[in-house]
Amino acid sequence: MYQKLYKIKSLPSQLVTTTVLLTLLLFIPQVYLNWQAYDNFNKINKNEFELQKLSDEIIYLDEVLTMSAFMNASTGDIKWEKRYRQFEPQLDMVIKKSMQLAPQNYENEDAKKIDIANQKLVAMEYKSFDLVKKNQREAAQSVLFSREYAIQKKIYADGVLQRKHNIFLETQHKISEYRQKMFWAIFQSIMGLAMLIPAWLLVLHLLQEYLKDKKIAQAALEETNYMLERQVVARTKKLKQKNIQLQQTLQELQHTQIQLIQTEKMSSLGQLVAGVAHEINNPVNFIYANLTYLREYTQQLLSLIKLYQQEYPNHNEKINLLIKQIDLEFMTDDLSKILSSMNVGAERICEIVLTLRNFSRLDEAEMKPVDIHEGINSTLLILQNQLKGEKAEQDITIIKEYGNLPLVECYAGGLNQVFMNILTNAIDALHQRQIESCKTAVQPADSCIIIHTEVKNKESVIISIKDNALGIVEQAKSKLFDPFFTTKPVGKGTGLGLSISYQIIVDKHHGKINCISEPGKGAEFIIEIPIKQMRYSNS
Repeated sequence: MYQKLYKIKSLPSQLVTTTVLLTLLLFIPQVYLNWQAYDNFNKINKNEFELQKLSDEIIYLDEVLTMSAFMNASTGDIKWEKRYRQFEPQLDMVIKKSMQLAPQNYENEDAKKIDIANQKLVAMEYKSFDLVKKNQREAAQSVLFSREYAIQKKIYADGVLQRKHNIFLETQHKISEYRQKMFWAIFQSIMGLAMLIPAWLLVLHLLQEYLKDKKIAQAALEETNYMLERQVVARTKKLKQKNIQLQQTLQELQHTQIQLIQTEKMSSLGQLVAGVAHEINNPVNFIYANLTYLREYTQQLLSLIKLYQQEYPNHNEKINLLIKQIDLEFMTDDLSKILSSMNVGAERICEIVLTLRNFSRLDEAEMKPVDIHEGINSTLLILQNQLKGEKAEQDITIIKEYGNLPLVECYAGGLNQVFMNILTNAIDALHQRQIESCKTAVQPADSCIIIHTEVKNKESVIISIKDNALGIVEQAKSKLFDPFFTTKPVGKGTGLGLSISYQIIVDKHHGKINCISEPGKGAEFIIEIPIKQMRYSNS
């Protein structure tokens, strides 16, 4: 009996120790490699930003020197030569900093051509200054407006721009390499986790067997004690009391041990989920925190461009031509929308992280009154790019038929996930319909998604999302909400979106979700949720 108990106890202990050591051996190197790749990636980004900033300063200072030389030749005012002398050391200092960060871009043949062109330009500008001092302004102007000056200026300007482009391409190549390294590091971590899951499942199974065998052994031991007690009951009452106390102690120990094992199991699972959420939360917070500064810096740059346009509206034809080519006005207007979309995307990732933290019970999510329309609009903002047609495809039109809804008590992040899943499926179906129409050379009707909301009664509201795509066949409708069922091609769908949506609506919000669809007539998903949630007991 005791030999069997020793074997039962020693086997799980050895397996747990081995599994823990294997976990540490697999994950500690992976965590270090991931951190190192992330740190190098940040350094490359910082170096790229500094090089781009220095390149812009070089172009700006060069334009200042050129403008000063031209103004000196045109006006004969000596202050322009002083301005030239003032900014010339700054340009040299910026070029030296750039050479320190990217020396390879200043040691090739193109760099030598740029340097020769620069020396010739400086010599001609110095010559113009000397001619102005001798009151020969026309001669100075002829030097600066000469064909030789224009040729050298073009060689220098094109060379500086090409150098800036080469620096950008090199940095992007390094970033691509580090991204690939980070991808493989994460892939290795996932594979390591996949290898450890069977081992931990085996550990849990053996622990259950251990508890079962121990309970059987304990029952046998109690039966033996009972037989002995019957034989010696007449000998002494004191021994009987001690046996009773021993039984009580053993029962309490068994109960405590079962509780401890269950607590450790849930704690390990919670720590695992919390760790994943934490690792996602850190880079997302980095992105989200820097969006404010990005918006501020962008606004400052746009203000600088606007001021430059006001001060020099028609000074440089090349700049005016470039403004027209890039459509500066549209770019300025669209940039704020892009930043807002990025901000919404970062907030959506934060909501997903919050869901993971709620699962691990490190944070408690609460139901609260929410504006359903606000959640739909934020989801549409994230999907805005997918609504645009590619190549010959049409844009997808969103038709909002919003009713006067009250605030609905719900999990806002969960509902947004439902809207995201249904709208994404509708968008994919509409794109597929346009592809099929192109194959048959049939002009399709305008692609649209109709979102309708209304109050059903005092207790619930209805949200309807309807598309005019190809519809769903009858055989597939009965399986729509089954896990891993999808009608999309291999590699384009996981089959989990509608299954998760069903759990969020039915299980979490005690609502309903149905699909109405016929082949060729699109699909309509109708969601019904209570305005106020009932308080359900956990007992």
